[in-house]
Amino acid sequence: MGNIELMVKKIMARLLIFCAAPVLYACDNESKQNTNTHADKIIVHCGLLIDGLSNQAKSDQTITILDGRIIDVADNIKANHTIDLSDLTCLPGLIDTHTHITEGPNLADLSVYYDLTLEETMEVSRVNTAITLAAGFTTVRNLGAYYGWAGKELRHRIERGDFPGPRIQTAGYYLTIPSGGGDLVIPGYPEEKIPAHVRLGVGRGAEDFAAKAKIAVDGGADVLKAIASGAVLAFGGVPGSPEMTQEELSAAVEVAHAANIKLTAHAHGAESIKQAILAGADSIEHASLADDEAITLAVENRVAFSMDIYNGDYISAVGEEEGWPEEFLRKNDETTEAQRQTFTKAHAAGVPIIYGTDAGVYPHGHNAKQFRIMVERGMTSMEAIKSATSVAADFIGWEDAVGAIEPGRYGDIIAVRGNPLEDITILENVEVVIKGGKRFN
Repeated sequence: MGNIELMVKKIMARLLIFCAAPVLYACDNESKQNTNTHADKIIVHCGLLIDGLSNQAKSDQTITILDGRIIDVADNIKANHTIDLSDLTCLPGLIDTHTHITEGPNLADLSVYYDLTLEETMEVSRVNTAITLAAGFTTVRNLGAYYGWAGKELRHRIERGDFPGPRIQTAGYYLTIPSGGGDLVIPGYPEEKIPAHVRLGVGRGAEDFAAKAKIAVDGGADVLKAIASGAVLAFGGVPGSPEMTQEELSAAVEVAHAANIKLTAHAHGAESIKQAILAGADSIEHASLADDEAITLAVENRVAFSMDIYNGDYISAVGEEEGWPEEFLRKNDETTEAQRQTFTKAHAAGVPIIYGTDAGVYPHGHNAKQFRIMVERGMTSMEAIKSATSVAADFIGWEDAVGAIEPGRYGDIIAVRGNPLEDITILENVEVVIKGGKRFN
């Protein structure tokens, strides 16, 4: 067995561990898909409905879907329901604005990505999409990949019906400086041996980043991702130190906005967050160490924060179990609490918070575990739900397509047993997933 095959099997084994019994169907390419076609009229009856828009749940609602889109939402009517969810609570399909669906969780040896082919990456991604959909996330932003266009290929295959998965926006490759947070350079590994395709977005200077951004847009990116400051888990250095300059960020933003797409900036430190906001970024990922000035700027410019405040718990547990370096664990503990305090302050100040969980750093399917922490740190349950539905849809530019149960939008519905307004952790166990009027479990 070759080295590459061994690597793929190792990645797949780690991913498949997380296909627990309730979602086991999703790990099978021959999944239990409903045979409904989009030409069918689908009538869904919900015992309780949270539509993602209003602040009140409604009981006994009937949703009619035709050709994949919702055409009517009404009080219970006498009808032969295609799908009877009268003992469940219905919500819009959830949106994760920060995931890496083409990559596996927490691989200690990132050099694996040097050798994976597109087809091998697709096999990893197929498992990720099934797990993500089963967790109730019917839309995701695939924000960057080491195999830059894996997300685009994955999106096409899902749209063709090759296998089930969420609706995908893809950013292609990371825009990043040499040896920056999105550059797959590993200490001690000869750079000349690194495949060119994993460094497509590496640049320096405003002119270079404008060109890199233009190539991504022309290649089919739905959104651009720039690394304003790198990861907090790195040897030496200060977590969140600026990488791309404001001028470089501005150049990429200009290209994105000219194409009518959005740019999100990966930024941990206060200075890099402020530079990204002033450069025109539409959202900030992580925002771990934002100060009061950065929060004020975000409010004034209506820039959203996508804050993965569950991430630290997972890293702490796995890091201790696997014996990660003490420096990593210490920085994780420090920045996790700092980020959660920032979350509370930013939310109270009026910064739009959009649901993002950095899935890929930890296993897909854990996405919804963040809801609990969002509520513990200051959000109401309804605010947390909206952050992953209508508010998220607005900030990814799909407000007319997903994120709410109302006429005109796609028939993307999930159902859970119980009322998540009373216990937000209920969203960690999704019983039914409907995407475009088609039921997947």
